[in-house]
Amino acid sequence: MVKIATDTGEPEKIRLGVSACLLGQKVRYDGSHQRDPFVVDMLGTFVEYVPVCPEVECGLGVPREAMRLEQNSPLPRLVTHKSRKDFTNRMVEWARGKLVELEGKNLCGFIFKSRSPSCGMERVKIYNESGSVVGQGSGIFAKMFMDCFPYVPVEDEGRLNDPKLRENFIERIFVFHRWQKVANPGRSLKHLIEFHERHKLILMAHSQEILRKLGRIVASCSDRSFGKNILKEYEALLWKAMKLLATPRKHSNVLYHCMGFFKKNLSADEKQEMIEIIEAYRAGHVPLIVPITLINHYVRKYKPSYLETQYYLNPHPIELRLRNHV
Repeated sequence: MVKIATDTGEPEKIRLGVSACLLGQKVRYDGSHQRDPFVVDMLGTFVEYVPVCPEVECGLGVPREAMRLEQNSPLPRLVTHKSRKDFTNRMVEWARGKLVELEGKNLCGFIFKSRSPSCGMERVKIYNESGSVVGQGSGIFAKMFMDCFPYVPVEDEGRLNDPKLRENFIERIFVFHRWQKVANPGRSLKHLIEFHERHKLILMAHSQEILRKLGRIVASCSDRSFGKNILKEYEALLWKAMKLLATPRKHSNVLYHCMGFFKKNLSADEKQEMIEIIEAYRAGHVPLIVPITLINHYVRKYKPSYLETQYYLNPHPIELRLRNHV
């Protein structure tokens, strides 16, 4: 299980923004909520949520008239269905202040309410005045958040039902939390090197090409040249890689790479068993947790120093069971 230690020795919870209705708060236009069991009961054990409801917080009541996005130039407008009231300016003005507030919260991710005209991350329907769907986009607040914090991992609760997207998002928020510590003022090249070394296998599972580019950045950097420009260059590539889904083929490559660290320790039968398990995973017959468990067993037994430090083998709390389904 992944634990993040604080100065007091207590486990530190990652802080995530979340649409308040997903926590069970009755803030939707009809006075209902959209409580999500995974968000609350599973992930909620390991994170600290910062709930946000743009429509209530910008001054609209509960219940309230339903709203939708309507096509306009250059951006969609937030308009009520029947009375045709336009709340775009109110929402944008509130959101600007809210984003300044959230900047101080050190969020490591945000879970949005899908299809919401204020909170929808993507695929939010855009209508014309007659009520016909003419396109799709993002909710007003969600778009402003993503523009303001382009590297912060975001998802909506609908997409989190996909096991691969869910695992990718949770992995990213833990990586983001560790990256925040590297990017803090006062950090040195030593901290960047340590971050890079411990995340090599995670990055390999997402993009070997980008891993090589990141390696060149770190290798060419000196104590004198280390600074914000180096961190920005590294950060842009880091999140480009992390947004790419790790596939069974990519994972299998990493698993065989891990196996190489035991070539002098394992018997012929043990090597064959590991090959069979990796190939069973690649073919989709067993989930990723099966070969990972076997490799972790050998890590504990033979203690290869490189693998002992790799976050890839324990990227997030095992209780979330994310690798049981990918």
